[in-house]
Amino acid sequence: MQPLCHAEEGNALLQFKASLVIHRSASSDPSAYPKVASWKVDGESGDCCSWDGVECDRDSGHVIGLDLSSSCLYGSIDSNSSLFHLVQLRRLNLADNDFNNSKIPSGIRNLSRLFDLDLSYSSFSGQIPEEVLELSKLVFLDLGVNPLKLQKPGLQDLVEALTNLEVLHLSRVEISSKVPQIMANLSSLSSLSLRDCGLQGEFPMGIFRLPNLRFLSIRFNPYLMGYLPEFHWGSHLELLLLAGTSFSSQLPESIGNLKSLKEFDVAECYFSGVIPSSLGNLTKLKYLDLSHNNFSGKIPSTFVNLLQLTYLSLSSNNFSSGTLHWLCNLTKLTFVDFNLTNSYGEIPSCLGNLTQLTGLNLETNELTGQIPSWIGNQTQLISLYLAHNKLHGPISESIFRLPNLETLNLEENLFSGTVELGLLKSRSLVSFQLSGNNLSVIGNHNDSAALPKFQILGFGGCNLSGEFPSFLHGQNHLEFLELGGNKIEGHIPKWFMNLGTETLWYLDLFGNLLTEVADC
Repeated sequence: MQPLCHAEEGNALLQFKASLVIHRSASSDPSAYPKVASWKVDGESGDCCSWDGVECDRDSGHVIGLDLSSSCLYGSIDSNSSLFHLVQLRRLNLADNDFNNSKIPSGIRNLSRLFDLDLSYSSFSGQIPEEVLELSKLVFLDLGVNPLKLQKPGLQDLVEALTNLEVLHLSRVEISSKVPQIMANLSSLSSLSLRDCGLQGEFPMGIFRLPNLRFLSIRFNPYLMGYLPEFHWGSHLELLLLAGTSFSSQLPESIGNLKSLKEFDVAECYFSGVIPSSLGNLTKLKYLDLSHNNFSGKIPSTFVNLLQLTYLSLSSNNFSSGTLHWLCNLTKLTFVDFNLTNSYGEIPSCLGNLTQLTGLNLETNELTGQIPSWIGNQTQLISLYLAHNKLHGPISESIFRLPNLETLNLEENLFSGTVELGLLKSRSLVSFQLSGNNLSVIGNHNDSAALPKFQILGFGGCNLSGEFPSFLHGQNHLEFLELGGNKIEGHIPKWFMNLGTETLWYLDLFGNLLTEVADC
């Protein structure tokens, strides 16, 4: 039979509960709830070992684990907190609460038996105290996404002190230093996240070769330089996220040895050269982003093997021209970004096999033909970008009925015919751009009530004529409005001048026949 908890530890927990308030907005997780609400001293629930979030040792009855993540806790913690009386704790998780920008208390040193410490997403602020470095048994440390600094002591001090770490997550902690070479000695490390930490200098190549490393994220450190090493067989890497750094040179052919890789993100780096065909052999890949680099040559034909991909972005590189047909077998794709990939030809009808698409960006290519009819059946589609191509013909009304569509950009093509705003049924549409075609947009005051609230509207050169477009009545969320190059005449009405005064930052009326602004 499991022993009852120790009275002094139960009291310490109740005092800790009393020092904080429950506030629903203190946690962002939709499933968050106040675990401490069940903590009571009377009746069957008087044993703290039965309380929600509390774990006790089966033999001694001591409290060894406290998981109050996403518990809607609000308030400050200082070194006098009764929390630090729980000296037998092995695991402490206070993630996703709001501790009101209080500092991590120096009293944390009392919890010298801790193996796991998670204070992420909890509004702790200031310098991470040196007392954290005294927790020499730590295996798991997550202080990420807090307004914290790790400078005195710094990252090197932490790595030298906590040599047993398997998980180190410090995302968005202000570090602003080099990554110490000694980090490549943390042989037990399986997960390292240093996203957006202000890292500088050259990233130690030995970290890539840590024998147990599965997860590496150093994204969004623009002054962090580095190169990818030669990868050997047997690597356990599953996630390799380098986007937004100054990593450069070429991808090694040996990247094909990362057989466990599921996510590879090198967007907005300085990689160049031909993409190695071996990348197409990583058949477990679900997320691949090579966008905004300087890759050249052909997109590898082996990419047709990446059947598990759900996210693929190759945009803004210098690829040789090619068609899109090879995408048709990648039926699990939900997001495709091929903006500026030198793609040509018609949009293949077989892309209709990608029934889970939520985002499709084929902008700024040499695509011809008409918009294929299957796009009107893509009911999951949220964003569709086909601008700056050579597409022609009428725009199918079925696109305007897509129930989840939020962004539709068809500008700068050769589309013709009419677009009747009264037929627009996509109630979630907030960005709608048709400028630079041979289209005629037709709308009137009766349409205004039924139209969605736009933020971006581009009707430049869309043969609007007569008085100022009355369908804009009620469009008080507008941020960007392009009506240049039409035949709108008369005065700008008072109701429009009062529209979007809080939101509108771009307005183009150039090249119309407008005469004056109505008195406001």
